Amino acid sequence: MKDVFETIFCLHERKQQKDLKRKWARWSALFTGQPVNNVKCYFGEKVALYYLWLGWYTKLLVPAAALGIIVFLYGLAFFNTNPLIQEVCNSSIIMCPRCDNRCAVWQLSDTCFYAKVSHLFDNEGTVAFAMFMAIWATLFLELWKRHRARHVSQWKVYDWCEEEEELILKIVNDPDCTPKQFRHSYMRNTLVLILLMLIIGLTQALVVFRVVAAPMMSEGSLEFFKDHANTVAMMLGAVLHYVTIQIMTRVNRWVSLKLCDIEKTNSLAATERSFTVKMFTFQFFTLFSSLFYVAFFLGRINGHPGNYLRIARWRLEECHPSGCLTDLFIQMAVIMLLKQTINNIFEFTCGHCYRKACRDEQGCVEPCDICKLRDWLRNYHLANTDAFSLFNEFLEMVIQFSFTTIFVAAFPLAPLLALINNIFEIRLDAIKMVQLERRLVPKKTNDIGVWTKVLEVIGVLAVIANGLVIGVSSDFIPRLVYQYRYGPCFVCIVSHHVSVLKDFQMNQMRTENGVTVTQCSYRDYRSDEDYTLTSQFWLVLAVRFAFVILFEHVVVVCKFIAAWFVPNNPIQVKNDRLHDKLARLKEELR
Repeated sequence: MKDVFETIFCLHERKQQKDLKRKWARWSALFTGQPVNNVKCYFGEKVALYYLWLGWYTKLLVPAAALGIIVFLYGLAFFNTNPLIQEVCNSSIIMCPRCDNRCAVWQLSDTCFYAKVSHLFDNEGTVAFAMFMAIWATLFLELWKRHRARHVSQWKVYDWCEEEEELILKIVNDPDCTPKQFRHSYMRNTLVLILLMLIIGLTQALVVFRVVAAPMMSEGSLEFFKDHANTVAMMLGAVLHYVTIQIMTRVNRWVSLKLCDIEKTNSLAATERSFTVKMFTFQFFTLFSSLFYVAFFLGRINGHPGNYLRIARWRLEECHPSGCLTDLFIQMAVIMLLKQTINNIFEFTCGHCYRKACRDEQGCVEPCDICKLRDWLRNYHLANTDAFSLFNEFLEMVIQFSFTTIFVAAFPLAPLLALINNIFEIRLDAIKMVQLERRLVPKKTNDIGVWTKVLEVIGVLAVIANGLVIGVSSDFIPRLVYQYRYGPCFVCIVSHHVSVLKDFQMNQMRTENGVTVTQCSYRDYRSDEDYTLTSQFWLVLAVRFAFVILFEHVVVVCKFIAAWFVPNNPIQVKNDRLHDKLARLKEELR
């Protein structure tokens, strides 16, 4: 007989389910604590540790979000009075056309609004905030280890080993079983690297779009696209980035599963670790390839007006007229808002729709016990769960942690958005697991697994990326160099940071009002005669690299000090484990 059973799943226990719903899985409990011990008893230690970690992460986001708001308000306080903004808004500098054909010259004062917006996140407080967030990431991990140790010690699973439990289950089922042997293959590793490079190559399609879209729209027939080509291309690039993320997530999962099948790991725990590392690696490059391009390559290898670098006749994209950091800020804001908002709406509505669809499909053909929806039928109508249910939640939060820390220098409000999202995310996930989804199979564990290593790697990347963003992408270093080397005329920095071009195409040397000009300017440090790089360029470049090296070394030292200062295990946990070991040894020696 075939198709006798449709599915196998754990049933929700009505009494405990109602208790969790009353204490935890409801929107009215939005700002109350989580009953982690109750969650552990119902869903197992693995699910409980996820919510314990998510709650701790959300709580530690509060000081980061508060400081990010202070940095934002600091920029807002000088929104109209900052000397640099005043110089841009009152400038009479004529800038060179943004495209090759049919584009007119434009006034630097046209970017007055964007200069004000840029100052909200690119100001003197950004450096201190980036250093704080790098140290915050370390403190978060160290304090999390202490928080975890306290709970797993209370749950009596501190010394529990997943691989040993798998071996015990094998012995119970077959006393003569033999364990799977460890294997290593250079061929498999080579295949993993090839597929990784293939995934990275696919994600570069977004970068190609940005390179091609700006000149295409600037040369188009629509006047709006001509005048706002960079901004439109940037916004479309951010939205396309989000769509790419949704598509590539499914591709990445399929590739990761196939690679795990090829590897033939010796245990389920090893398979889970391998899949987690591969999936996160693929997702990381999918999410951050475009951001790394915007942060460190956009507008830096495209030449200058009159001598642009081209690839297959397409001119490389330039930075936004108000600066390269504006592109990164807008890209981060669009992606974080879209990703978090749409994902939460999708997750919450899908559970309700799935349950309603199942009920409609079953129908009530007669007034019998089926219409009363007994426990097994009520559970059958809930959304299905599998091994990826908890993994997806972890992946979503770790990716958010990456956005919050790696490019926080370009988007100080990222911790605030993450905090607001997580306050709702905790209750949303709780409602899904308790009311909308079938009960997960309880599993025992004493840690969040390889995710701890992933978070440590993200913390290191945050130091490197934020140092490069401040030192290379922002205008903090040029302003600093000018103030202390070429000052005291601080309000002359804008004119100091532009070069003059005198032999541009004459058909483009007209303003929108039809006035002909003899020269135009562009953002660079080049000679007005032969367009070679000036001594100011090399000085600023040297200071940029010096700042990056100094910033990273100082922050890394602070991270090591923070990690040393905060022990992984509380003293009480160490003493409890010592007494447990002593009692166990006495029992064994009797």
